[in-house]
Amino acid sequence: MTLDGLRVGYVPYSRTLREPGDRRRFCFYAERRGVAFEMADPSEDYDVVVLSSRADIGAWRRYQGRARLVYELIDSYLALPRFDAKSLLRGVAKFATRETKSLVFDYRRAIEDMCRRADAVVCSTQEQRTDYLRFCPNVHVILDAHTEFGNQPKCDFALGDTVHLVWEGLPQTLQGFTKIAPALRELAHERSVALHLITDLSFARYARTFGHVHTERVARRIMPNTYLYEWNRHLLPFLVTACDVALIPLDLADPFARGKPENKLLLFWRLGMPTVTSASPAYRRAMAKCGLDLTCEMSRDWASTLRRLLGDDQLRLRASERGRSFVEAHHGDDQLLARWDRLFGSIRP
Repeated sequence: MTLDGLRVGYVPYSRTLREPGDRRRFCFYAERRGVAFEMADPSEDYDVVVLSSRADIGAWRRYQGRARLVYELIDSYLALPRFDAKSLLRGVAKFATRETKSLVFDYRRAIEDMCRRADAVVCSTQEQRTDYLRFCPNVHVILDAHTEFGNQPKCDFALGDTVHLVWEGLPQTLQGFTKIAPALRELAHERSVALHLITDLSFARYARTFGHVHTERVARRIMPNTYLYEWNRHLLPFLVTACDVALIPLDLADPFARGKPENKLLLFWRLGMPTVTSASPAYRRAMAKCGLDLTCEMSRDWASTLRRLLGDDQLRLRASERGRSFVEAHHGDDQLLARWDRLFGSIRP
């Protein structure tokens, strides 16, 4: 099924289409395939509607039009315990921020109903796919496009007097550093270490709206010599590749964080960065496919893995080459577009 000549609706992450979830997912596909779309309204009729995770599923799960619905659910909401506090309050928070027009008390049940209503579900890990197959028989794993960062990988792997570590992402996920901060401080007692964080300079702690926090307050608690940079997609490749090793720490005790896909790792690998990660299922699978052993369960694992990586120029080079080759072979634009093509082919009338 191609989308040529069809009326296609899209419910975005942001009305400006500037958020990563828009740029790197359906909008990337639409631009590359020349698909025209409009902002979808549940009172209108379409041929196909793509719903991002921020769609008003209170309304769309009751949609009566003829459109084939594609529901994008790329976070591990169903991995959380049913009576988790955040799960219980999610519907109230989305109503308070006007993400939903009506109050949905049981938002987890609404997600399940939306999966049942959808003709296809898009997710980001095999674990998510298993969860969502209980409600929809047509589930596709599709990851992000990172071509917006260009093609200028790291090429110098010599260490200077100071070791430069780097991380990028949403500031809300900096909590992962609480688990590895002791290892980083231990390393900093042995040699000069700088940590570079590329993220938003402030954020809302709750529902992307409430509890304003300056990111600097969080960053300075991690370790000495921590530097903060405002996230900018044009500068990010240069900041990242100027460093020595990339880090992706997660709180593995948190099912939501543990369920994250390998998108961030693939981004670092695309830039040729040797990368150390927490041992989540997605990161462990990706590392195993590359023949790399750079995932960590405990804080002490981070200290030993970083010492091993920083003490071996050839290991850093090998980690860079294997990661980049893996991305080029399995996560290039052609492969990504083909996954979206198969998705839309699967909802053929």
